[in-house]
Amino acid sequence: MERKQRIVVLTGAGMSAESGLKTFRDSNGLWEGHDVMEVASPQGFAKNPELVLEFYNQRRRQLLEVIPNEGHKALVTLENNYNVEIITQNVDNLHEQAGSSKVLHLHGELFKVRSTVNEDYILDWKTDLVLGDLDENGHQLRPHIVWFGEMVPKLQNAVEITVAADILIIIGTSMQVYPAASLIDYVPSGTPIYFIDPRPSVASGSYPNLKVMPMTATEGVPILAHQLLGNLP
Repeated sequence: MERKQRIVVLTGAGMSAESGLKTFRDSNGLWEGHDVMEVASPQGFAKNPELVLEFYNQRRRQLLEVIPNEGHKALVTLENNYNVEIITQNVDNLHEQAGSSKVLHLHGELFKVRSTVNEDYILDWKTDLVLGDLDENGHQLRPHIVWFGEMVPKLQNAVEITVAADILIIIGTSMQVYPAASLIDYVPSGTPIYFIDPRPSVASGSYPNLKVMPMTATEGVPILAHQLLGNLP
């Protein structure tokens, strides 16, 4: 049986924006009016846990109200003929809702919480999280999110996926947030790379075999999926 080609997909905030999920980072760098370190750092959580918990409660409520868009759905169609693995910087579950079967969340998941003491104590969680919500040993729960200044525990997994790519597709990310942005450097030499973003931060030719598609996710992903499926023998 012939091996299916492996498509590795790296997605950022632009992937989910058209589902109605705000990226919640303004042009001035504020997140919903807050300095990012106030609401997405260990220091911010230690200083004002109520503020941090409510910030993510609002994100969680918003996620309950949106659905996957045509970009998410187009990625699912590729699984009919390719081995598709998605590495996402997003903390929503829209890829899973759409039906993608292999999704690695680099920065955590909004619908999960974990113990502030035991990182392996993780629970599914779709309602508000408040002070007094505790793990089995009486420790406060926190969002299962990788905050600024914290290690990205699944980065090595992402590298191992990327080095085996036959095709790399990058969607809706500025390629400015590290370490996720470094993944493009791990694809094997000669690998076709597609970059879908309405305001692409890199140009065609800046990497070997890179093709830039200056489109939104809902425009570009269905077009690319149709092309890739049409190229199969």
